[in-house]
Amino acid sequence: MTASVLEIRARVARRRGVVVGAVLGVVVVLAVVTLSLGDYPIAPAEVWRTLWGGGDGAQTYVVFQVRLPRLAMALLVGAALGAAGALLQSLLRNPLAGPDLLGISGGAGAAAVFALLILGWGGPLLAVAAFAGGNVVAAFLLLAGRHRADGGYRLILAGVGVAFLCVAVTNFLMVRAQVELAQLALIWLTGSLASTPWWNVATVAVVVALAVPAVVASARWLPLTQMGAATAASLGVRTSTVRVVTVVTAVVLTAVTCAFVGPISFIALCAPAIARPLLGHGAIGVGTSAAVGAALLAAADLVAQFAIPGQSVPVGVVTGAIGALFLLWLLATSKGRNL
Repeated sequence: MTASVLEIRARVARRRGVVVGAVLGVVVVLAVVTLSLGDYPIAPAEVWRTLWGGGDGAQTYVVFQVRLPRLAMALLVGAALGAAGALLQSLLRNPLAGPDLLGISGGAGAAAVFALLILGWGGPLLAVAAFAGGNVVAAFLLLAGRHRADGGYRLILAGVGVAFLCVAVTNFLMVRAQVELAQLALIWLTGSLASTPWWNVATVAVVVALAVPAVVASARWLPLTQMGAATAASLGVRTSTVRVVTVVTAVVLTAVTCAFVGPISFIALCAPAIARPLLGHGAIGVGTSAAVGAALLAAADLVAQFAIPGQSVPVGVVTGAIGALFLLWLLATSKGRNL
């Protein structure tokens, strides 16, 4: 290995470290602000003291039972969606690919609405239905993209079709439902982090942790598959296996987040699009995308809670607005014209 290659690798590693460190610093700042603000304000020093067991009863309850689980869920969901978006965009070689475009979020949402409005399910059963809906869409996408030559295009076209079908099914169920139930379903479909219990956070954390090895393996294999099927095969990598592992991993990460907080839009699209130019060397940047996704969702949840005085809105409203503006900006820049 030549000295120039070693220098390039060292430079890339340093830049990655700086970027990830900066993003994590932003996450820490957002966490402090999130735990401090609210109807019962707590100074940052008191928040730190409370986290280490030194706060009074009211501070302990507010921090550990109200604000911390919501913050933890925002970070977990943002990281999972950021990683899922990076995997899908790299697999399909399309910076606009993501769970929303491929119908994964729509499948989870349609299944959850059916369970809520038709079957009368709620709580854990609603989460199970949403998770199952996302995985049904995944199975269909894998069948549609089973041919190696055009698998990426087939996945995108099949995903767009499934997304529209899920929207149609969801709308049909909503217009036939009672007003009260339809309102509950609409709030869930928007995506919200409000009233997050610790068992929800623990469940999502366990699933994300179990998916980490597959995420790491996919991030290592995908650059090799992009060199072509023959080259990848000569290096001992099967593109069909990589496609299956990558899609299943992205679906699991997306479905578990949809199951507990609803289909939060645009995080999976925006996080990789921000991470790639920050890294600046054409890497997939799955870990960086996860960190950016966590920061984006935590920031969006702050806006959702405090942008309108005296009123909190679902975080999905904020991510939808931010994502739409970001997409318009992306399309208006040179990077957008190269999509």
